[in-house]
Amino acid sequence: MTPNAASSGPSRRSFLASTAVATAAVAGGMPLLTACGGSKSGSPDGTTGGKGADKLLPTYVASTIATPDLPSKNGSSAGYLAKVDLAALATSVPDKLGTGAPLKIMSPLWGTPPKAGCAYYEAVDAAAGTKVTWQNQDGNTYGEKLGAVLASSSIPDMVVVANWHLVGKIANAVTAKFMDLGPYLAGDKVKKYPNLAAIPSDAWRMGIFGGALRGIPMPAAPASFIVPYYRKDLFDQKGWSVPKSADEFLSWAKEATSAKAKVWACGDMSWVSGSIFGACPKWNIDDDGKLRYAIERPEYLEALEWTRKLFDAGVVHPDDSARSGDAGQRFTAGQILVFNGDMSAWYQKTAEQAQANPGFQIEAMDIFGADGGNPTLWASSPATIWSLISKDASKETVENALAAANFSAAPYGTKERMLVDYGVEGTHYAVKDGVPVKNDQGNSEVINAWPMLAAPAAYYAHPDFPDVARKQVEWQQRMGAFMKKTSTYGMTIVEPTRYANLASQHEQLQIDYVRGNKKLSDVQAAISTWRSSGGDELRDWYKELLDKNGSGN
Repeated sequence: MTPNAASSGPSRRSFLASTAVATAAVAGGMPLLTACGGSKSGSPDGTTGGKGADKLLPTYVASTIATPDLPSKNGSSAGYLAKVDLAALATSVPDKLGTGAPLKIMSPLWGTPPKAGCAYYEAVDAAAGTKVTWQNQDGNTYGEKLGAVLASSSIPDMVVVANWHLVGKIANAVTAKFMDLGPYLAGDKVKKYPNLAAIPSDAWRMGIFGGALRGIPMPAAPASFIVPYYRKDLFDQKGWSVPKSADEFLSWAKEATSAKAKVWACGDMSWVSGSIFGACPKWNIDDDGKLRYAIERPEYLEALEWTRKLFDAGVVHPDDSARSGDAGQRFTAGQILVFNGDMSAWYQKTAEQAQANPGFQIEAMDIFGADGGNPTLWASSPATIWSLISKDASKETVENALAAANFSAAPYGTKERMLVDYGVEGTHYAVKDGVPVKNDQGNSEVINAWPMLAAPAAYYAHPDFPDVARKQVEWQQRMGAFMKKTSTYGMTIVEPTRYANLASQHEQLQIDYVRGNKKLSDVQAAISTWRSSGGDELRDWYKELLDKNGSGN
């Protein structure tokens, strides 16, 4: 039930695309340090995952409401391919769990916030038994607003937080100012909220902060990788084969680029070069038993050097080199033939071009190993976004917040999911040939507020383009077969603040190096400086943390 104005199913996935990921794409490339997934966030005592975490988790009870056409495999999302049959939608919340008590929620939102009391908010409140006052904040500046709110003495009853916000004082505030939900959700207590019980345990584990379960997670598929998309229609016209190694890609890129015709092979491949070369995005105990950080591995430099070769060869679009404009628009215009984005772009571009350019075909290259063999891919975090409840909230407020989250986490194939994602039939959307289509009111009111509170296990469903959902899931399943987990997988970690700026210098250096503005010796010198200015001390800190909590893999 992918909303027409959203990116991928369900709509809350667009949060990732709208901020950390999409911003990097437009700006000119995802840094290698984050290209493969993973995060650094959490509580002041280091980690809250690992040993002893299981006793804090809710009991997992899988939903049986809708059987996916493509079950999750190798860490993939599930896939639903059928058209929408409104008469067959199930009910996942037969009894209203909310009491109608007032509930204030702060959440990021992109676009113009709906008016208080709009038809969408009234309909969902009525169905869930809630009475929510939304304090929607501009998603582009949400981190700044979040920091100010958490530093104040007045915190909303419920707040949405993403892992990239958890730095400095915000990370500490999560533990200090939000409630331990264990008394409400740990073990079998969660069965009062069956949609929350159906959230995978790995996702819940990421919501443990300061030794307590505080975050209600938005699950993500571990096999979520940045995707190298290509213009299949143009490849077919030219008779090109899809490259299957780093050398093949460079050779093809030189052939395909024609500055005179204003066609370049690709955008900035920093997004996926780490995956091609098997670069690990964070700390990991390697096969030799030694603990290393991303930049210390040879694969890191190899990925940088290959990306630079593309720039040096002139096969990268000049605007990508200048880090300006929108690479996605260059892709649909045929100015670049390979575009890197998250999984949502597959549906977005297909739907966007269906009428304007019927011949347009977007496909995803399978990620290849640099030498043409199998790739080494690193699992993404099973959750990176949470909703949290103020520690000062009353029991009734907590229960209403959990009722709202349970409603928002309704699985595919339910009336609740349909209401959250599309609003009210006739008011916000109409169903045409089994495909729900939002009208102007739907597009202005049914946007990413309610969907931010919680989510079901990751899935894709596009009734208007079911083949895209199939391709998305099958691609993740193929790539997931080559997936490994880092030593810190499934742990929510915050590093001591004294190390907060250690890695930040490398992101700009990466950008400058691949564009020919810095030398390899500059990168190597920065790695040495990183070690001597705190990196080796941080390694000792991680060693102690892993000794205490165990490895995530």
